[in-house]
Amino acid sequence: MDSFSSPSSSSPSSQMSAEDFMDQLKVQLAQAYAEEFLETVRGKCFDKCITKPGSSLSGGESSCISRCVDRYIEATGIISRALFNAQR
Repeated sequence: MDSFSSPSSSSPSSQMSAEDFMDQLKVQLAQAYAEEFLETVRGKCFDKCITKPGSSLSGGESSCISRCVDRYIEATGIISRALFNAQR
């Protein structure tokens, strides 16, 4: 039986409560968001800062990457706070 099938007579202890399901869904969504965020930052900052890919970063490339990532993190925080406050 696959994970989408439900047995005809399952005990209540084997079923996930709605609260547990929502908690699990929130964790999965947070993980997916974090992965997407990192991929976006990685791509955008690489395109902006790495002019000549090589075996190591120059000092300018390294500081550009650092500033770029910091800006994305700061912007995400500002947007998250604005959305959270708007929901109140």
